[in-house]
Order: sequence, then structure tokens, then C-alpha cells
Amino acid sequence: MQATPAALVVQPGEAATLSLTDGEFELLTDGGAVSASRLTLATGTDGAPPHHHALSHETFYVLDGTMVFRLGDTLTTVERGGLVIIPPGLPHAFGAAQGEKADVLVVLSPGIERFAYFEQLAAISRGEAEFASLHSEQDRYDVHLADIPNWRSTPGR
Repeated sequence: MQATPAALVVQPGEAATLSLTDGEFELLTDGGAVSASRLTLATGTDGAPPHHHALSHETFYVLDGTMVFRLGDTLTTVERGGLVIIPPGLPHAFGAAQGEKADVLVVLSPGIERFAYFEQLAAISRGEAEFASLHSEQDRYDVHLADIPNWRSTPGR
């Protein structure tokens, strides 16, 4: 007889939380079928540097506020209730829109254990680590940094 698979339930307050300079990162689950987190961003704050994933799809559901996404060469604004699914290989960046706060659920599938990566991002945001420290970890966390200096500007302008 096969064992019945168990569901994962994360109750409020059970997730690991990291404080960022201008927001908060709540890691709901890491690795396995999915990695899921909730990211709250202060007004106009960047969420992640430009990057792509070689293996994972990244899905964003905007719980509140307004987000801006750089998806390849396109800038897109997404309001509360909007959904964005980014396929592997597409360079992207995201953050709260100018003049707006944002609260977003982020799901990566398949999941890859990335909590140490997020801890490093939090340390960088607080000025406790250098951004260059991420370069050697790109393959391990399937977060491949992209050289897009001003990602919020429309390409060609």
C-alpha cells in the first residue's frame, strides 16, 4: 500500500522572515515542487536585480499595490490582482512602481533551495555585504544575473 502524500500547510507567523532596507521577505517554502515567498516593498523599491532562471518558471501574483516588471525588452506595470508568469531564460527585474508600495506572492517551479540567496540579498540591501558576492552563487541558486544597468528605463530611450 502506498502512503498518502502529505500536504504542506504554512500558518501565519510560521514562515522565515527577512527584513530588507525597504521591505520584508517572507519565505513560505523552499525547494521541492515549488519555492514560494511573499515580498512587501516600500514605495518605488526594487525587488531584485535583473536576472533570469535557466530551470524555473517564476510566477508573481500582485496582492496589493502596483508592480513594474522588466520582461526582456518590455516594461509592464501590473496592479493588484494581476499575474505574471516568466519562463526560464527570460531576463527580468521587478519592483514597486514609482509612488506605489507593493505586496506580491512569488512562486518558482520547480523549487530550488534559495533561502541562503535571499539572506545574502537582504544583507546586501542593508549594506552588510557586497553585490559581487552573488556572482559565484548563480548556478547554485539558478539566479543568473543580467547586465541591465537601468532596468526601469524603456530600451532604446
